[in-house]
Amino acid sequence: MPALFPFADYWWFYAFFTLGVLALLALDLGVFHREAHVVGFREALGWSIVWTALSLAFCFLLWRYAEWKLPQDPRLIAAGLTAAAASALADRTALEFLTGYVIELSLSVDNIFVFIVVFTFFGVPPQYQHRVLFYGILGALVFRVGFIALGSVLMQFHWIIWLFGGFLVLTGLKILFAPEKPMDPEKNPLLRLLRRFIPIVPRFDGQKFFVVENGVRHGTPLLVALAAIEVSDIIFAVDSVPAIFAITREPLVVFTSNIFAILGLRSMFFLLSGVVHKFRFLKYGLGIVLIFVGLKMAWLNDLFGGKFPITWSLGIIAGILTASIVASLLGSRGQLPPAVGTGPMRPPSLPLTRIFHTQTDFGPCPTAKISPLRRAFRVHAG
Repeated sequence: MPALFPFADYWWFYAFFTLGVLALLALDLGVFHREAHVVGFREALGWSIVWTALSLAFCFLLWRYAEWKLPQDPRLIAAGLTAAAASALADRTALEFLTGYVIELSLSVDNIFVFIVVFTFFGVPPQYQHRVLFYGILGALVFRVGFIALGSVLMQFHWIIWLFGGFLVLTGLKILFAPEKPMDPEKNPLLRLLRRFIPIVPRFDGQKFFVVENGVRHGTPLLVALAAIEVSDIIFAVDSVPAIFAITREPLVVFTSNIFAILGLRSMFFLLSGVVHKFRFLKYGLGIVLIFVGLKMAWLNDLFGGKFPITWSLGIIAGILTASIVASLLGSRGQLPPAVGTGPMRPPSLPLTRIFHTQTDFGPCPTAKISPLRRAFRVHAG
């Protein structure tokens, strides 16, 4: 069966979809978040509903468009597609989008842990966190497009399917059985490289990423936090993009489901950051999901004649995630958040002035009162 939405025929859709996403982001930052402010629970809940509603509306429109377009596509007609088969393909396309969206959104929970660590480590004030996440998401969109384009080319080779499937299974096993390690942004080699080429001042200047001192442009801790978030997204994309290709081979479905999940990531962070410690069993659910989609990619699709039923995939993934969330909530009932220095947290280590103020790298830095690192969370590193 040829591709349902080949890029050569649907380049206009990619262009208009990208322009629409950029318009939404411009509206978000330029109108609704023009002034720096702390994003509260109610605002985050409202935006989460908006992004989820947009995703579901797009899924519905994609389904209706596929129902109308596929039966009259000359390529598919030449391949012997009947009206009933075209309707089934339209249903499957919508379900593949929805399944990919759920997988990507679920895997994004790990990003929330990383965001918490980064913001806490660098002492980013709450009112500036949305701006950092905005540009972090913007960079993530660019990187995801590159990963998806590369994946769509590689997926034409059958051995790549086995490689991606095995990688997902191993990643899931690592999540289930590998011991957790504390994340320490200070030891990230890419951040060390950034500080090697860009002098960093040890203080914030509003929501600026750069400041000019004595005619020299310096980065602020917001820039370093943004770089840390970009690096983390690249790492997570290595897992999430193959996971969605395990659900569908259609680049358009992979692209759009990824983008919608990323767009909702900021509001999900502000919505869940205060209660994310309660989902202690969710990582095991994510590990099992990765094992399942890896097996689906490398084995189950062939076992079921080339395509494992998408309704089964969606039901299995939703069931695993629901079970892990319910188990987490029941297991955390009546428990208080872990105190600093116990459980999954560790005590303060370095203040920002110690992180950034080095005579040899940046020259003498002006004295500034910076709150020391309050606490850093232990998270799953892989």
